[in-house]
Amino acid sequence: MESKTFQVPNIGCNGCVRTIQNEVSELAGVAKVVGVVDTKMVTVEWDTPATWEQIVSTLKEIDYAPAEA
Repeated sequence: MESKTFQVPNIGCNGCVRTIQNEVSELAGVAKVVGVVDTKMVTVEWDTPATWEQIVSTLKEIDYAPAEA
């Protein structure tokens, strides 16, 4: 299982966090998505077949790209 915590500058409310959780959770292999509005931080845990590249791509598609990507 892989895990990554990263900042998403576009997070502004709990609705943003829910959107990220809903969209990223749909990827096969994603086990957990946790977001915190106050810090704009998101933690994703995944296993194959999900990849970090796939997660970043999904986040970019919904306009919540990670700060480091």
